[in-house]
Amino acid sequence: MRAFVFEKGSFKVTELPNPQAGALEAVVAIKASGLNRRDLYTPGRLGNDSEALILGSDAAGVIEAIGEGVTDWQVGDEVIINPSLRWYENSDVPPADFDILSFPDNGTFAEKIAISVEQLERKPAHLSFEEASVIGISPLTGYRALFTKGQIEAGQTIFIPGAGSGVATFLIQMAKNVGARVIVSSRSEEKRNAALKIGADIAIDTHADWVELLKEEQIDVVIESVGRATFNRSLDVLKKGGKIVLFGATTEDVVDFDLRKFFYGQYTLYGTTMGSREEFRACLEHLAKFNTHPVMDRTFSLDEAEQALEYLKENHQFGKITITI
Repeated sequence: MRAFVFEKGSFKVTELPNPQAGALEAVVAIKASGLNRRDLYTPGRLGNDSEALILGSDAAGVIEAIGEGVTDWQVGDEVIINPSLRWYENSDVPPADFDILSFPDNGTFAEKIAISVEQLERKPAHLSFEEASVIGISPLTGYRALFTKGQIEAGQTIFIPGAGSGVATFLIQMAKNVGARVIVSSRSEEKRNAALKIGADIAIDTHADWVELLKEEQIDVVIESVGRATFNRSLDVLKKGGKIVLFGATTEDVVDFDLRKFFYGQYTLYGTTMGSREEFRACLEHLAKFNTHPVMDRTFSLDEAEQALEYLKENHQFGKITITI
C-alpha cells in the first residue's frame, strides 16, 4: 500500500506492506484523512534517526477485512476512526494507557490501516467521506472543551480567540446549535467574515482593544488555544466568575498572569485535551441532530501531503484540511 511517512528526518510517500487484521481488529480502506496540528509536531518528537512512521490521526473509509472475534462489524461498513485510543468512559483525566493515533502507532495517511474495532464508529450518514474524515481530533476536542468543561448553555456568551482553526469552526457551530452567543477574534479580515458566515455573532480584530470593544459583553466562557499571545487579554474580557477552558498553545507555552487578580475575580481555569469515546459518541449525535457539516478549507491528494502540512503550518486555512487517499 502507499503511505505518507516521516522517516529519518524527511517526509515521503512510499510503499509499505498491507496491514493484516489481528484479533478484534479491522482493516479499513481509507477514503480520506484529515489533517491536524499534531501532524506538524510529531516529526519533532521523532527526531532525525526515526524509522518510518505513518502520520495522520483522523480518517473515514470502508472496512475491508475483519479479524478473529469481531461480531459487530462487517466488510463493507462505512466507518470513521476515533483517534482517542483506549479512553472509553468520560473521566476527569484519560487512563494511563491513553494515546492519540499516529504516535507511537502508525496513523491514517495511507491507503489502509489495521485498528482495534473499539476505535471505530459508523460514518455519519449526512457527511461525505471527505467531511467525515475530519470528524476526529477537532470536534472531539471542541465538544469536551465546550460542554464537559465549559458547561455552555443557551443564552451564555462564549469567546474564541483565533477563529480560523478546525477546532474553532466546530466550536462556533456547536455553540450556536445550542443557542449560545459567540464572539471570535482573528488577525485576518477574511477569516473574521468567514466566521460570521458560519454563525459567529461578533468577530473582532486580534490587534484591536478587546476591553474597549467588548465592554458591553458579559463573557461566560473563553475557549483558549492560542497561548501566551492572548491568554491575559482573554482574562481581561472574561466576566467575574467566568471560566477559561484551555486546550492548546499555538504561541508560547509559558504564561505569566496576576494571581491576585485571578482569585479576586473568582475565575476558573480548566485544562483539557481530546476526550473519551463516550464524549465522541455524544459529539457525533450532536452533529447528526443539528445536521452540522464541518467547515472544509482545502483537499489535497496523498502525493501532496507534504504541501498540505506546509499550508497548515502557515495558517492559511479556515476550517479543516483533508487528504484524499
